[in-house]
Amino acid sequence: MTDPTSEATSDAPTRGPRRWITALLVTVIAVGLLAAGGGLAVALGIGRTEQPTVDSVDAGFCRDMSRHHLQAVEMANLATTRSTDTDVLRLAFDIASTQTNQVGRMQGWLTLWGLPLTSSDTMGWMDDAAMAGHDMAHLDGAVMPGMATEAELAQLRSLSGTPFDVMFLQLMIRHHQGGLEMAQYGRQHAAVAVVRGLARSIAETQTAETTTMEQMLRARGGTPLPVR
Repeated sequence: MTDPTSEATSDAPTRGPRRWITALLVTVIAVGLLAAGGGLAVALGIGRTEQPTVDSVDAGFCRDMSRHHLQAVEMANLATTRSTDTDVLRLAFDIASTQTNQVGRMQGWLTLWGLPLTSSDTMGWMDDAAMAGHDMAHLDGAVMPGMATEAELAQLRSLSGTPFDVMFLQLMIRHHQGGLEMAQYGRQHAAVAVVRGLARSIAETQTAETTTMEQMLRARGGTPLPVR
């Protein structure tokens, strides 16, 4: 005959672990439901900031800075076959690699936002005060402040050696000066944090590179071009 007291005693040690396992399972299920709810919220756009519109500072900055950067990359790539100056080649490589990466990021954001990569409304995202001194109709054929004209690019392509280095530095300094104003405006007025962060990084990098290029230009007997 089984002793009831003995049976009760034998079950007692298993109840504590069972309760612990049950509590753990409940916790895991609760966390899973919470995660699923969070994922659903993200999928539905709950708690997310509104995506930039086609005429926003964020979109305009990404479009125009991409175009601005691509010309800098084009000029930097010319150095690989037209310059023998180690410092110029190193600078050109840094500019080309950095700005190509940044263009990829900006165009990637535009794609994620479902917005076009180009627009006819060049610089329309910057207000009149920010554009003071940059009459878009009088940039000598340049698309945006700081950019080289087609005639200037053709002349740069025709040069090699020290004459190339001097003109390359002149054009790139002016290019950086125009891009700096765009970056500063984007840093101050963009709504999306990653766009503001990139604009800040561009402003800091181009400020430092401009100082370096001015020193390099003077060492090679050149002087900066007027700001445009």
